[in-house]
Amino acid sequence: MNELLLAGLSGLIGASTLLLGAAIAWFFRVPKTIVASIMAFGAGVLISALAYELVEEANADGGLLPTVSGFLAGAVIFVVADWLVSRAGGKHRKRPSGTDGGGGAAIAIGALIDGVPESIVLGLSVAGGGGLSLPIIAAIAISNIPEGLSSTAGMKADGRGARYVFGVWGGIAAASTAAALLGYALLANAGPGVTAFVTTVAAGGILAMLSNTMIPEAFQRDKVFTGLVATVGFLTAFVLHELGG
Repeated sequence: MNELLLAGLSGLIGASTLLLGAAIAWFFRVPKTIVASIMAFGAGVLISALAYELVEEANADGGLLPTVSGFLAGAVIFVVADWLVSRAGGKHRKRPSGTDGGGGAAIAIGALIDGVPESIVLGLSVAGGGGLSLPIIAAIAISNIPEGLSSTAGMKADGRGARYVFGVWGGIAAASTAAALLGYALLANAGPGVTAFVTTVAAGGILAMLSNTMIPEAFQRDKVFTGLVATVGFLTAFVLHELGG
């Protein structure tokens, strides 16, 4: 299959679980502890994928300076963007209890700043490896399920209709697919230093997202097992990485 199409496919697969989570939350009432466990597991998987699939390989290919500078830049960019979205009403975009009114647009923007770096990474992984990176796709797909669950439950609590809710998530899935295509198209022929920098910008943004949103939300809902479930998620992705290598 053409690598550009593979990049788009990887972005679509990773983002499609947002719609899966949204559908589950729309038709079923999911216990908060279950959502917390999925969120913690996904966070652990993503942290492992960042370490072994992205940052380690970026450093090996492009060197320490672009890796470190990109990682820090990505974290700063995400934190600033997250702060702006929070001020606009998207602070609790991953909570199932509602958005305190008027936060629908902020939720959508927040989901984009969560998802675009992930999708760019998927496109870059195809450019770097010539095929789909199953550990990264799995990590992103798993981590998107609780976001779709929680945010949809919140929008439903605010009285949003099905057309609005699924329109939002469908648009975000399309934007994520486009971001994966863009990541591949712009950087398929870039030098290793540039690729390492861009890869770790995305990776730094993802880690900041996990630290600011997913892990605190998971812990707030389940203070007993969050650390253990996240550890299992980390080990799962690590085993996939070792078996794939």
